[in-house]
Amino acid sequence: MNNKTQNLTTGNLFTQILFFSLPLIASNLLQVLFNLADVSVVGRFAGDIPLGAVGSTTTLVYIYVGILMGMSIGTNILTAHSIGVGRKDVYDKTIHTALIINLVEGIILFVIGQLTSEFVLNLLGTKEEFLSGAMLYMRIYFIGLPAQAIYNYGNAVYSAHGNTRKPLVFLSIAGILNIILNLFFVIVCHMAEAGVAAASVISLYVSAICILISFMTKDSRIKLSIKKLKYDKTIGAGILRLGISSGIQNAIFQIANLFIQGSVNTFPYIVVAGNSAAQNADSLVYDVMAAFYTACNSFMGQNYGAGNKKRVTMTYFISLGYALVIGIIMGFTLVLFGNEFLSIFTTNSDVINAGMQRLKIMGICYGFSAFMDCTIAASRSMGKSLIPTVIVIMGSCVFRIIWVYTIFAHFHTLPSLYLLYIFSWTITSVAEIIYFIHIYRHAWSYTPKH
Repeated sequence: MNNKTQNLTTGNLFTQILFFSLPLIASNLLQVLFNLADVSVVGRFAGDIPLGAVGSTTTLVYIYVGILMGMSIGTNILTAHSIGVGRKDVYDKTIHTALIINLVEGIILFVIGQLTSEFVLNLLGTKEEFLSGAMLYMRIYFIGLPAQAIYNYGNAVYSAHGNTRKPLVFLSIAGILNIILNLFFVIVCHMAEAGVAAASVISLYVSAICILISFMTKDSRIKLSIKKLKYDKTIGAGILRLGISSGIQNAIFQIANLFIQGSVNTFPYIVVAGNSAAQNADSLVYDVMAAFYTACNSFMGQNYGAGNKKRVTMTYFISLGYALVIGIIMGFTLVLFGNEFLSIFTTNSDVINAGMQRLKIMGICYGFSAFMDCTIAASRSMGKSLIPTVIVIMGSCVFRIIWVYTIFAHFHTLPSLYLLYIFSWTITSVAEIIYFIHIYRHAWSYTPKH
């Protein structure tokens, strides 16, 4: 392997995982900034109706983004494995096969999004005043899905190498551009929903182009080459196995959340707008915590590939601890400063009060999702993907849907709706931890598949 590749199999894990994750946190926050900038600019400069329109698409958009993120997890794990065993031939096949898979997935999701978004919005009972703006936003935003796929691929490969700073630089450029274009399109051009969507699309393509150029430069550690762009069936099957299951897991969360969004839509539009504003806190907290899950994937991937049992164990507990602490801190901070946070998106006090009903409950609960998500990441890093996905489907989709049609249907209050998150996280976490303990005990009797 390239001697510039960072070795994650030696050194102090506490400091390594922390400093590995910090650029990822910044990078993930910038990705969240894309959507936050959309909602903030359109809410403050175009009004509550465009705010509700863009906010009504959040869960649906995250389904597609989550599927793309899932494939990047498969890319990250297989790339880390190939680095861990030190086989350049496998590494070259992995990064080129992964590029093909991620790009094709982005194009397929773009097509599906264009064909089905109107049907899904109507199915969710999107309020009439929001429907046209929501449709316009999504159809433009989905044009950026292939670019999102390329950036996620690049971020995953860089992370597998131990380099989390380079993607941050590219995303910083795209993030600044996104904010400038948001303000220009909405304030100057009066484009509202269409303007913030177009700004996101342009920014996504800028970040994707930067990634590809960096991979193809002469001094790049990645060594991506058009001549080597060929699909390897064996490696492709491994990436798809991990990536599809991860994508399904992400999608399952959001599909369940569609039922929650449908429940929110039964309240007055002020409540819908408030929920849309407060929902931005979800991605803010989750994506910061997700940096430690990526660290778990990368560190466990390399160490599992190298057969280093002790560091695999320590990586899991350290990543879990960091994610739990940061989730608790951010959650309570949002509870304390919720009004200030919501005022970023709207000046309407009624909308802010409605949003606080969500923040007060979710802020206390966010950190505990770490037990579920970090354990899932650990299982996948050890090559297991099917059972963790099935557990997520049962605990975080089926359970939530049952809750909506029983507990929420009976009480029909916002607290009775939002409390389903902590209960579903708890049930799913217990099952995921039991399964991880099982596979961990049997993991060292065979060699990881590459």
